[in-house]
Amino acid sequence: TSELSIIDSPYFQRLRQIKQLGFSENSFPSATHNRFVHSLGAMEAASLAYEAIFGSKHSLPEGLTQPFHSYARFRSVVRLAALLHDVGHGPLSHTTEFAMPEVKELNIPRAAAPKGKNRKATHEDYTLKIILDSSLTPLIKQAGINDGFEPLHVAALVEPKIEIGDSFFMEGGINFRPILQQIISSELDADRMDYLRRDSLHAGVSYGQFDFDWLVGNLTGHIVDQKCYLSLQHRALYAFEDFLISRFHMFLMVYFHHKSVIYDEMLAQYLGSPECTYTLPSDIEKYCEYNDAHLSSHLYKSNNPWARRIADRKPYRMLVELHSGIPVAKAARAEQEKLLSQIKEKLKLEGTHYLSSTSTSELSKYFRRPSDPIFVRYDNHYNQASFIPLEQCTDLFQKYEEKRSITRLYVATVETPANL
Repeated sequence: TSELSIIDSPYFQRLRQIKQLGFSENSFPSATHNRFVHSLGAMEAASLAYEAIFGSKHSLPEGLTQPFHSYARFRSVVRLAALLHDVGHGPLSHTTEFAMPEVKELNIPRAAAPKGKNRKATHEDYTLKIILDSSLTPLIKQAGINDGFEPLHVAALVEPKIEIGDSFFMEGGINFRPILQQIISSELDADRMDYLRRDSLHAGVSYGQFDFDWLVGNLTGHIVDQKCYLSLQHRALYAFEDFLISRFHMFLMVYFHHKSVIYDEMLAQYLGSPECTYTLPSDIEKYCEYNDAHLSSHLYKSNNPWARRIADRKPYRMLVELHSGIPVAKAARAEQEKLLSQIKEKLKLEGTHYLSSTSTSELSKYFRRPSDPIFVRYDNHYNQASFIPLEQCTDLFQKYEEKRSITRLYVATVETPANL
């Protein structure tokens, strides 16, 4: 009932009007699903992951025994953190973060105040504000009465940098906050496990598919220095590698599709133009009114040429596309850069306006975050377990260490390279 009251709140219902993939429907017509269904799916995935880890004596992290007294309270706070992880997301795409105010204007409570106050707010900042200081906050407090958690504990799983002054995440001298955070945000989190499958389904592609049941069913934990971290049974290592590659290819083939990219670029051009009047409010209650329809209505009413192109679906057309980070591109990189420079110069001489965009992706940032380790559990024939850091169990991080990027030039009218 307490979860339902949060789901029924204006803040969460607003996510029905926020598309999960922004402008991607221009490339994939069925990709019109929203962040509301994704957030529900992330909560379900987080629940399944939590139950796989803590649900029985056979799956408990090494050294723990039943009964696990914190089972119910940890499960409740994990479910809400997964449910609300995207609640502050702006309209249409990440591009609208250009229209957000300075983060200091949000007045996020001191306990979760972000570092670097002289910057634009992000959707993560709005999420923290909504959880900690909005009309939704009392509902979260009510949800936590029986299990003893506060909105700050929910926020602490969404934002790892928040300091907690109590022992809520402790049991038996062990700190369980790391593994609970990893269920919400990590290299193997509920967010990614939901959006990859959901986005690939609605886009009608196979890139984001992986063996979800096997991967989740083989999750466990590992305790190091009185902290519990996420661990994976070694038999699911191949499923994890497939999961990594699936996400990598989704970015390159779906999220970075040239039509999605140009609409984002045109929106960025509009939001950065002097005559743009579209801004997202720092008043967190008023923020509920700002969704995709609100932005679309604004664009339709505008006479700005960039806004008109978006509203009328008349995007710039792609003229050139160059890839880097793959072997064939490495060999020809200098020639590609020379060609790109020549084309730009020719366009300038002809007075043809163009937009340039570079989309960059990498397989993983995991190897740069040693403070957030994941382990692989190996069991021998004597039922003895050993835990090995994930990066030592797969060579994918090394094989795909270099970032991949796609650089494109877009022009207002279609030209052919032969004419340049």
